Amino acid sequence: MKPPRITDTTLRDGSHPMRHQYTGEQVRAIVGALDEAGVPVIEVTHGDGLAGSSLQYGFSRQNELDLIAIARETARQAKIAALLLPGVGTRQELKAAAERGVQIVRVATQCTEADISEQHFGLAKEMGLETVGFLMMSHMRPPEFLAEQALLMEGYGADCVYVVDSAGALLPEGAAARVRALKAALTRAQVGFHAHNNLGLGIGNTLAALEAGADQIDGTLRGLGAGAGNAATELLAAVLDRMGLNPGLNVFSLMDAAEYIVAPIMPFQPLPDRDGITIGYAGVYSTFLLHAKRAGERFGVDPRDILMELGRRQAVAGQEDWILDVALDLSRK
Repeated sequence: MKPPRITDTTLRDGSHPMRHQYTGEQVRAIVGALDEAGVPVIEVTHGDGLAGSSLQYGFSRQNELDLIAIARETARQAKIAALLLPGVGTRQELKAAAERGVQIVRVATQCTEADISEQHFGLAKEMGLETVGFLMMSHMRPPEFLAEQALLMEGYGADCVYVVDSAGALLPEGAAARVRALKAALTRAQVGFHAHNNLGLGIGNTLAALEAGADQIDGTLRGLGAGAGNAATELLAAVLDRMGLNPGLNVFSLMDAAEYIVAPIMPFQPLPDRDGITIGYAGVYSTFLLHAKRAGERFGVDPRDILMELGRRQAVAGQEDWILDVALDLSRK
């Protein structure tokens, strides 16, 4: 194994539990601490990526382009990345983000829809940006299928393609098998892994991915992220250091940043509680949870049953209308 490249996404994935209310001052403090601790890539965007600030996904407290500019002004060594979901963010937002200082764009699609990312990778390359592909909900398809989707992204210009465990549903062998498949298929692009902790396996799955050859991995300070959170950056740093794979991170500085900068502003500590475990067990997006609870109350159905059925149907973002249908069907049984 070799030391991986670390991307901290506290200021993107962590935006979900923060209800997208990050301020410029908070961004400056977090970016400054991460940069000083040696983190090479810091992702800054609304939780749902560029243009995510909306009625559907939740409005940001401060314009994300301003936050990106603050992050770029603050970082002395780290590169600033932004997430873009085709259909949410457009070429226009990507251009605006690049003008404000973004150096890396991470283009995220459902793991079955890599073909919708072609124009976004093309534009990013025209602008001289580093490009990363995100295959979300990767637990829903076998390794060989994911490798085919990754090849599409590589062909469009992706410098790295990530296996993304959006629901925190993968087990270590599943994470490793998917990374191995991408490593075997790709001829130019690197392979990354993004973990969530719904089944308590955020660190374990990341280590399995590394053993399978992952070149890049993600974390968030204090594990702040959607669902039960992400693999904690400070934990990853400590574990990598113990393994002799520290890529240049200051473990104590990251521990301090998590404890004294991020913890005081967190609305709650993400962890695998009943709701978080259900999301990972069912294999669905964390955004389904509140809708399932409301539908369960309305129709007198256990929300966990709703989520399990949505997982069986392999529901993805954009199919929230299924929740009411499922609740109604279950209430009739």
